[in-house]
Amino acid sequence: MRIGVVCPYSWDVPGGVQFHVRDLAEHLIRLGHEVSVLAPSDDETPLPSYVVSAGRAVPVPYNGSVARLNFGFLSAARVRRWLHEGRFDVLHIHEPATPSLSLLACWAAQGPIVATFHTSNPRSRAMIAAYPILQPALEKISARIAVSEYARRTLVEHLGGDAVTIPNGVDVGFFSRAEPEPAWQGGPDGRTIGFIGRIDEPRKGLPVLMKALPAILEAAPGTRLLVAGRGDEQEAVAQLPAAMRGSVEFLGMVSDQDKARLLRSVDLYVAPNTGGESFGIILVEAMSAGAPVLAGDLDAFEQVLDGGAAGELFPVGRADALADSAVRLLADPARRGDLRERGSRHVRRFDWSTVGADILAVYETVTDGAASVAPDERTGLRARFGLARD
Repeated sequence: MRIGVVCPYSWDVPGGVQFHVRDLAEHLIRLGHEVSVLAPSDDETPLPSYVVSAGRAVPVPYNGSVARLNFGFLSAARVRRWLHEGRFDVLHIHEPATPSLSLLACWAAQGPIVATFHTSNPRSRAMIAAYPILQPALEKISARIAVSEYARRTLVEHLGGDAVTIPNGVDVGFFSRAEPEPAWQGGPDGRTIGFIGRIDEPRKGLPVLMKALPAILEAAPGTRLLVAGRGDEQEAVAQLPAAMRGSVEFLGMVSDQDKARLLRSVDLYVAPNTGGESFGIILVEAMSAGAPVLAGDLDAFEQVLDGGAAGELFPVGRADALADSAVRLLADPARRGDLRERGSRHVRRFDWSTVGADILAVYETVTDGAASVAPDERTGLRARFGLARD
């Protein structure tokens, strides 16, 4: 199958959608499909052979973060050329309501279109206001996927229609096979806590974790906090007492291999995010690596953690509750072991072997082969995948 995939966000800036698109493309290629990904990127960014650059993106504030998007007449011309040259059997557009390549591709494309909705934003006035502009493009979509129940709810409430829920995928084996890094592991003098995320993006919650850290260090001396991600490191520790700043080690941006090694090394992974999350891919990666997880009780995180069975939850934004839970878990190896076991079992449902098969089932349903199924079977497929009517 010839598959075109559109990523709206800049390829050179790490993010959940970019990682999902990359991993999906590589999974499909391993299965023997021909895949081409169109994405914004800076000129100097090295790209995999399957990625076609649509040019430089510009930063735009979006959903509590900053998205790097690509839009305009030149971008539209590049989209049309890519579609013409690709002659895809199916086009998979991510975040079609985003004013970037995805919306341009939706306007320009002909043939079967699958769209994945990642955003969870229950009070998006901008999305409601933009609906009349988006409607003609959205009506061309053959099938809709939401990465979580909360992304599906955002779609239903703001844009209408429905979607099948297929979560983000993870190569579970990649994380479970990683070798721990001894320098990142806890020793006789204390344990290690891990955090991965953009330091200067408040919704990722590092300020909440930093506020909790003094209480953690007081109750569990020798604990270290390992922080991986880009941002101002001095500003991040500015509120900590000077004597405690040495307990925080900044690793900067890390490779996928080092991320897996970090998650395999820590005694506890903490996700203190405060909002704007529709899924929680880092939680799945942490569970895949066998790290016990402590996370803010966002709806999306609660779903990923099986209602708290596969990881512990604390009230969002409550540094005192985070500290209490972290201290208790660091002092209880049996409980951490139980969370490792539960997480490792639960995470199998997010492996690409399962997620990829579900996505391929949607592709196959909307391509020409679906026309040969019996009418009653076709009706059932529409109901399952949120398909457009003939």
